[in-house]
Amino acid sequence: MKAQTIVGLFVLVALLVGGGAYAHHAFSSEFDADRPFTVEGKVVMIEWVNPHCWIHVDAKLEDGTVQPWMMEGGTPNALLRAGLTRRILPPGTMVTVRGYQSKDPDCDPKCRGSGRDILLANGDRLFMGSSGAGAPPREARAIDE
Repeated sequence: MKAQTIVGLFVLVALLVGGGAYAHHAFSSEFDADRPFTVEGKVVMIEWVNPHCWIHVDAKLEDGTVQPWMMEGGTPNALLRAGLTRRILPPGTMVTVRGYQSKDPDCDPKCRGSGRDILLANGDRLFMGSSGAGAPPREARAIDE
């Protein structure tokens, strides 16, 4: 009976740990390094969730309409260490985000991408990108520079 309990717990732990590892994705499975973007707009909200934060920005288009974007960043811990905090990016903050578009061609209901860096109004540029498998390296030539 004791052996069955230990085996059962082992299997349960293996399933829980394995499920978390399986759920994480490589950069190249969702994003296209050959489709860079630059989005200027107002921060709507930030989702501080694992395994990646999401920054939501409303970009105003030339015709006056608003294009909602959601850009994946690194882990909450990585962004906090880079200097991105709730205090620095409250809703309404104007930002420019450079990154790589989702492989999903539609922007319905929102455009999606992987944020590489974010330019703040004071001129500070902070790295916000994921270093996952297939992501362009942090040292890569900056987009639009």
